[in-house]
Amino acid sequence: MKVALAQINPTVGDVSGNLNLVRDALSKASKQNADLVVLPELFLCGYPPCDLLCYSRFLEQLDYAAAEVCRLSRRFPQVGMVLGTVRRNDRPTGKGLHNSALFICNGNIVFEQHKQLLPTYDVFDERRYFDPGLTSGVVGFKGEIIGISICEDAWNDPDFEKHREYESNPIEPLVTKGATLLINISASPFHLERETHRYARYSNHARKWRVPFVFVNLVGANDELIFDGNSMALDSNGKLITILEPYREQVQVIETSRPGHSDELPPRPAMEALHGALVLGIRDYMRKCGFQNAVIGLSGGIDSALTACLAVDAIGQENVRGVTMPSEFSSAGAMDDSLHLARNLGIRCDVHPIHDIYQAYLRALEEPFKDLPFGVTEENIQARIRGNLLMAYANKFGGIVLTTGNKSELAVGYCTLYGDMSGGLAVISDLPKTTVYDLAHWYNRQREIIPAAILAKAPSAELRPNQKDQDSLPPYETLDPILDLYLEEQQSESQIVAAGFEPEVVHWVLKAVNRNEYKRKQAAPGLRVTSKAFGIGRRMPIAAKWE
Repeated sequence: MKVALAQINPTVGDVSGNLNLVRDALSKASKQNADLVVLPELFLCGYPPCDLLCYSRFLEQLDYAAAEVCRLSRRFPQVGMVLGTVRRNDRPTGKGLHNSALFICNGNIVFEQHKQLLPTYDVFDERRYFDPGLTSGVVGFKGEIIGISICEDAWNDPDFEKHREYESNPIEPLVTKGATLLINISASPFHLERETHRYARYSNHARKWRVPFVFVNLVGANDELIFDGNSMALDSNGKLITILEPYREQVQVIETSRPGHSDELPPRPAMEALHGALVLGIRDYMRKCGFQNAVIGLSGGIDSALTACLAVDAIGQENVRGVTMPSEFSSAGAMDDSLHLARNLGIRCDVHPIHDIYQAYLRALEEPFKDLPFGVTEENIQARIRGNLLMAYANKFGGIVLTTGNKSELAVGYCTLYGDMSGGLAVISDLPKTTVYDLAHWYNRQREIIPAAILAKAPSAELRPNQKDQDSLPPYETLDPILDLYLEEQQSESQIVAAGFEPEVVHWVLKAVNRNEYKRKQAAPGLRVTSKAFGIGRRMPIAAKWE
């Protein structure tokens, strides 16, 4: 069977726009003589729709869109279609909604498969909105018996999961009912190494059941989540027939009877994957929110330099504006390094000193602060002046401020509320500082884009004389592995110490993470690229006392 893998980028809530994308995909598939076109999970509403599902008007729009897809399919009677949407149910209890896959042919919904395994962990919250499907079914089409599953339904394989979230494995009954082709439609978000995890599971399904497996994933970004695509088709031996390019829309037709060519995914360096995800995340967040240009505070440091590089790749140099805001505490090279970077990137960079504004603040606070020493308050005033200036530039010129803080800083609270945290999107907030350096060096792999002086200098907020990050923090080479064990591996203090770290350092780091939840709650949304990001996937109390 000729199957068109439609790896396309919907927008959450834009039902009419997403319907137009279905129309385009169906047309492209028909021109390539496809028998079947497959679109991703919850395509008509976008993923995740969140509390839009609580509005009856939104559900009515989705009902209309499903009927419109049926009418559209009559124009292409030779092409079947699988796509994801929300369907209502008439159960006497529960949510009244299913996360469903529709099989549509020649104007009719000939089969519906409802998602059975509803993830409610990390970034997923599907039991808040949906009732689980109760059965797995198959549908005959053009000589094949097709078994359809939806994302998580293919992730409870006992061959892989040490601790299974669910009792059932919805893939198995599809095969026992005679499926000769397995199709999984997904909204599977990116994090590093995610594509290898997917391939391992899907190839195991194909090889174990001796049935070709087609996986079609969303591509694009919605809020914090980035969907990398990487849709694939596997033969009955689990070998790759094809894998679509990541981070871009594509409609590709494959023949499911064709033998695969590889037992492995094409190699993709981690920094290349990370770059592609972050660029897509910036571009989609701005496009879908209606922003055309970005403002970035350039400090002369590596975090702002990397953020500027990513923004230029995402939206073009003409749409990125840098602002460097030196103070009396700025190093001699900070402004020069910022201007050097701006020249390398071809972006405008305004020089806006903050000395006079800062002195005005000190004069205004002279009486209440009388006889009190210089401290973190005066440091934060500088950061907040800069944050206000950046917001003024964005307001006046109709853009969005991209914040530049990294995950290491955000974890331990080494950032200023309403200062360097001010902005609309936290681009690198899920990148540990050591990864920031890795990605920055990747940028310079062929020529110098980020000036060598920026890469060489010791990290510093430059808010007091001769300040260095490591005056207040453990070395990042120590801090980042501790944070990884605590945040991603969820290990205890004693377990982390047993891994070889100094007890005093571990205690300080964990205490700093716990006491700074209130800052992270007020941070701009950040792009998720690790398995445990700050944001919707990590829900910790603020007013709490826990060690």
